[in-house]
Amino acid sequence: MAAGSRLFSRGSKCVRWGRSTGLACAVAAGFLAILSGQGPVRGSVDRAGIAPSAHIFETLVAQPESAPTRVAVGPGGRDVRLAGELTDGVAERLARLLDASPQVERIHLTSEGGLVDEGAAIGALVARRGLVTYVPDYCVSACTLAFVRGRERLVLPGSRLGFHAPYESGPFGIEIEADSAPERAAYLAAGLEPSFVDAALRVRPDELMIPDAARLVTARVATGVVDAYRFPDSTLDDGPDAEHARSVILRDVLVLASLETKAPAVIEGIAAWYLDGYARGRSEGEAVDGIRRMAARAVAGGLRTAEPGTHVALGRLTLRTLDRIGPEREDACAAAGEGIGAVLARGGLAEPDLALARAALRHAIFPETAPDAPEPAPLASRDCAGLRRALTAALALPPEDAAGALHPLLFPEPALAHVTAQAE
Repeated sequence: MAAGSRLFSRGSKCVRWGRSTGLACAVAAGFLAILSGQGPVRGSVDRAGIAPSAHIFETLVAQPESAPTRVAVGPGGRDVRLAGELTDGVAERLARLLDASPQVERIHLTSEGGLVDEGAAIGALVARRGLVTYVPDYCVSACTLAFVRGRERLVLPGSRLGFHAPYESGPFGIEIEADSAPERAAYLAAGLEPSFVDAALRVRPDELMIPDAARLVTARVATGVVDAYRFPDSTLDDGPDAEHARSVILRDVLVLASLETKAPAVIEGIAAWYLDGYARGRSEGEAVDGIRRMAARAVAGGLRTAEPGTHVALGRLTLRTLDRIGPEREDACAAAGEGIGAVLARGGLAEPDLALARAALRHAIFPETAPDAPEPAPLASRDCAGLRRALTAALALPPEDAAGALHPLLFPEPALAHVTAQAE
């Protein structure tokens, strides 16, 4: 899941004193230029052709005030979550917390960077305690100096580590080239591939190198790639409250926005379940699965009594989902087998299909309470080719018969058993 708001700059300009890695200001300025039609972000792809992360640009856009950096111990006392800018005093706060938390084994890093000295000091704490470092979302600029000091250095397949050369920020935002020797020494001492270090420190302060996970491992930046089920979820690290939880689920399952006014209790219930799981240490993979199952049940419950014409349109949407060829084909097939709720709750819907779903949900009738806690419902395995044939045959029938033939395909049991009980 995308993390909540992790913003860097203050007002329309970044005023920084002392040696720092000032990536966020430059990236935010460039991204704002894109939004205003003034041109692209310069250097948003590194010299090896590595694709940029739009999410990083999105989260670094200038805002009136960025949230304070959060440093907290997670559930069970084994994880520390650090989220936000590396400003003066963050390393000292972390040191105090580690002194009071002897069971900590890992540190989750989600940061847009900040002061080089703070990143290096955090790295020294990590090394002294023999902590595992883990990036669940992004770790940019000075944050990488902390990451590379981990006993193990772990990332998710989609984690973003961003590298560029350091600089000094003087009055009026003037950038002054800085000696990168300390950063080079720190990266090399951590065992990073020398050619990777050379490439990273040639990147201008207003550019960004974002290697993919495979390259991070081959360059010895990361020691391994883990899945989203391995560690406690860090998505709410910068704001563990109901409003942040709500914004995350609405961003993760786009069709839920259609339920905000018609079924606010559904949104509140899913957000409460998610927030409770975050506090208990549920993994991000389990959280995403649960949110989508709850959303699927709520959406399917609302659409079950829709007009026949809507069911025909949703049948065509499901067939289009099955016909798409791509890396998510297996997930699309599984969702289609679980019914229209799962199809609409998963990511990757094309905009026309999303618009169709929103239109259908505007007329849906929802239960007044949120779906039950989302234990996986066992469904008979459904052959993808067989499901496609069944949908095709149903859609070939006259309109008055097609809806009836589609109904068991769009709303298979037992996915709707408890939703039906709530609605009837």
